[in-house]
Amino acid sequence: MTSHTKTLKVLRVDSSGRQQNSTTRELTDALIQQLASQGRPLQVTTRDVAPGLPVVNEDWINANFTDPAQRSAAQQAVLAPSDALVQELIDSDVLVIGAPLYNFGIPAALKAWIDLIARARLTFRYGENGPVGLLTGKQAFVILASGGTALGSEQDFASAYLRHVLAFVGITDVQFIHAERQMQQGVAARNAAMAQIQQVAPLADLAA
Repeated sequence: MTSHTKTLKVLRVDSSGRQQNSTTRELTDALIQQLASQGRPLQVTTRDVAPGLPVVNEDWINANFTDPAQRSAAQQAVLAPSDALVQELIDSDVLVIGAPLYNFGIPAALKAWIDLIARARLTFRYGENGPVGLLTGKQAFVILASGGTALGSEQDFASAYLRHVLAFVGITDVQFIHAERQMQQGVAARNAAMAQIQQVAPLADLAA
C-alpha cells in the first residue's frame, strides 16, 4: 500500500453561530467534498465550537502552569476539554476552519478554541529565540466570510490573526478561501469562493 492510499485525518472546526444558511458551513462542506474527490480516503473529525467552549480563567491558568505530574484531580478536570481539543489537532493531518467575520474579527467561540489549543509544551515551546511551533507537517484551509468587510483590508482583523496563530503552533502551509462583502456582492461572493475550492490542488503527501 502506498502512502497515497492511507487515510488522511481532517479536523474540521466550525464557528458560525448559524446552523442553517451559513456561508462558512456551506463552503466547508464543499471543501471537504473536494478533498474527498481527490482519491485519498478521509477521516473527518468535526468540532463545532459555536455552542461555546470553556474560557481561560484563573483555575485554568493555575492548572496549566502546574507540572503535569503534580496536577490534582480537579486541575486535570479543568484542563480536560483543552486536552481533548489539543489531541484532535495533534492527530490531524489537515485542519479546516470555517470562520465568519463578526465585527471585523473572528467569533468569540473560535477565539476560545485558539486559547485552549495554544498550550506550551504541547503545541508550542519556548526556544532560545522565542516560541517554536510543534505542529509542523500539517496543512490548513481557512474559509472566511464577511458581510461588508473586504478581506485583507485594514478593517479585517481575522485573516492576519489566524495566519499568525496557526504559524505560532507550527502550521505554516495555510490556504485562505474568501467569500467577502456578501452584502454588496450577493451570490457572486459565494460563487467566487466555490471557484477557489474547485481549484484546490491535491493534498501534499501527508500521513505517509
